[in-house]
Amino acid sequence: MSRYRDRRGRGIRGPLAHPGVPAMTSRAQAFDDLVLDVARRYEAVLGRRWSQVEFAVEEVPPSDPASWEDGVPLARLWPSRGRLPARIVVYRRPILTAARGRNHAVIVHDVLVEQIALLLGVAPWEIDPHRP
Repeated sequence: MSRYRDRRGRGIRGPLAHPGVPAMTSRAQAFDDLVLDVARRYEAVLGRRWSQVEFAVEEVPPSDPASWEDGVPLARLWPSRGRLPARIVVYRRPILTAARGRNHAVIVHDVLVEQIALLLGVAPWEIDPHRP
C-alpha cells in the first residue's frame, strides 16, 4: 500500500504552496537572494564594471585555503583574466556559522563591501561610508 494513498478520492496531495510563493523558498535560495540584493546596492559604485563582475554563492570554500587566509574564508575574489569577468564568491555555511543566531544579513553586507573594495583597490569605508 502506498504511503500517499488516496483515501477519500480527492487525488494525491500536492504542495502546500505554489513554487513562486515565499513559503516555498528554501533557505539556500533565500541566502542567494540576499547576496544579490546586497550586491545590487553597490551597482552604482561599480559603474560600468558591474557587467564585468559575477557574484556567486557556494556552500563551503574549497579545502585548500590560500596561504594568506587565517581560518575559514567567508568569501573570495578572483580578479578578471582576459575574457573572464571578476568573480566574488560568498560561502554560505561559514557566514551562517559566524552569525551564530544573529542577523547574517549584516555579515553578508560587510563581506560584500570588503570584496568590492578589494576589487576596486580602495578602502571599505569608501564603498560604504556608514560602515564602522
